Amino acid sequence: MLQDADALPQLIGEYKPLDQWQIHLNQLFYGLRGDKLRSYYQTFASADFRLAHALAADYFERVTKREKTLDVRREASRERGSFPPLTPYSSPLTILELGPGNGNLAACFLSHLKTLDTEGAVYPHVRYVMVDWEESVLAGALAHPELAVHRDRVDTHCGSIELVEGVADGTVDRIICNELWNDLPTKLLAKHGGEVEEEYLRPNLSESLHAKIQDWSAFVRAFQDKDLATLKTFPPFLDELVWEKEYRKVEWKDLPYRKTIVDFLQAIDQEVLVPVNVGAFATLKEAKRLLAPDAVGFSAFDAGTADRNVLNDPEKPCYGQFGGQYSFMINFALVDAVAKHLGLKQMTFEPQREFVGRSLNTNVITLMDLLATHPSAGPTLQAWEQDRLVLKTIRALNETFESPYHRRLEFPLGGTMPPNERETLGAIVRALKDSGIPDTVAYVTEEELTRAQKDLEEIGYDIDAIQMAMTAPPSPVEYCHFACR
Repeated sequence: MLQDADALPQLIGEYKPLDQWQIHLNQLFYGLRGDKLRSYYQTFASADFRLAHALAADYFERVTKREKTLDVRREASRERGSFPPLTPYSSPLTILELGPGNGNLAACFLSHLKTLDTEGAVYPHVRYVMVDWEESVLAGALAHPELAVHRDRVDTHCGSIELVEGVADGTVDRIICNELWNDLPTKLLAKHGGEVEEEYLRPNLSESLHAKIQDWSAFVRAFQDKDLATLKTFPPFLDELVWEKEYRKVEWKDLPYRKTIVDFLQAIDQEVLVPVNVGAFATLKEAKRLLAPDAVGFSAFDAGTADRNVLNDPEKPCYGQFGGQYSFMINFALVDAVAKHLGLKQMTFEPQREFVGRSLNTNVITLMDLLATHPSAGPTLQAWEQDRLVLKTIRALNETFESPYHRRLEFPLGGTMPPNERETLGAIVRALKDSGIPDTVAYVTEEELTRAQKDLEEIGYDIDAIQMAMTAPPSPVEYCHFACR
């Protein structure tokens, strides 16, 4: 850690709690790089369809089951001579998606729901609302080409996800939150003696970039004021930030759920940092307000763990940085405790892969997990060799894979690739079909792997190793599904 302020002429801010700088940085990131999100990271919903289809199948099943239960109650009411309750379809089935990204999850969800709903009992009653605090994000999501056929079902809401204004209490049937929690405000807390401390940061700029900026005071002022127009006139800086850290006593007046957090920390060793996902807690509190009494409920998908042994590990990865943006691990054990404190019910927690497989009535594996089973996979591969393995694997799968959507897989080839390999792999990219694997972040089913077995074996895959990966226990930090009602 750098502490000598006199030795840091590139200081551009003062110490603040980590979550405050995270909010500041996110606003800069989306303002400066929001149109290039997929260059920095991809989600399981940004191009692939399987998570959206699993959510649609799960929703259709739950709504249909609920309606059948209501029919039984109505019949019993008639027999007793009382008036039957109104059908829930007398008002819209409102679904909120918090943080809709590029709109792909919404498009694939609605398309699959319409396909499943052959009798038109559910889809015509759905009102799908995409919620985000950035108007540009909502505009981009709404422009997704496959949302066009569902435009009469889709609305947008620009504003805070912590208070969705204009949506009345108890009127929402479903809330979906995919890979959003990791971007929301998060504190890092640790016990120190008899106190609880939190991580504070202050930002500096790398010496190399500092030397290139002529009007330093103007840059610092624009950075602190989040003046995007002025910042765009300077060299890109988000990847050049250098952060100092220190630890200070928690200001409990600024942090809700004190007792729940302190009780949780009792099981954590001294000096071990744990994520406290305060932004996730806020979405749960708002979900409690919004959800109808018989609602299908709230679902969040994100990377994290509920294993207290992992959370007590001082070496665990609390966060990563992508293009200058912080992305935090989710402390699902504390999320569960806060949900209980709020009075939410029927909490469930499972690997995301289990949810997708169960909802689609099959076993699934991610393309990345499949690649990891190849004998040559590992840190010894150069970046271009990794690209070659990925493309050959996708080509093998595409021999039998048929997506219900037509879209080109985006796969830029790295600059360090030997010229002959670039020509060969470029030909593979150009030959990939529109109805093939849609993304490198995608799910593949057991049936698809079986159909592609011969082609996968030809490039070196061992089918037994793939089967082992298909049934392997989740990693210590894994993409998971947290649900409640």
